[in-house]
Amino acid sequence: MQGEDGEAKMAAVADWRTSDLFSPAERAALDYAERMTITGQRVDDALFDRLRALFDEAQIVELTAAVALENFRSKFNVPLQVEAQGFCIVPQRRP
Repeated sequence: MQGEDGEAKMAAVADWRTSDLFSPAERAALDYAERMTITGQRVDDALFDRLRALFDEAQIVELTAAVALENFRSKFNVPLQVEAQGFCIVPQRRP
């Protein structure tokens, strides 16, 4: 994700399900990340089958590790009041 395309995707990330900017692989990865992150969500067999069709085993492990690391950071930083450094502005999620 680079240049204007990357900036457009960042601006549209809240609408990843419907935006034409995201590929099927990116949508699957974002769905996976959401389900890993949101309490009460589950990664079901259907999603895992979608991931397997789009990514090899090493890529799935890497994606899982990246999402888990970001989840760790969010759980670590909040109670210690570590503020964002302003390097990446992510739009607010819509209800």
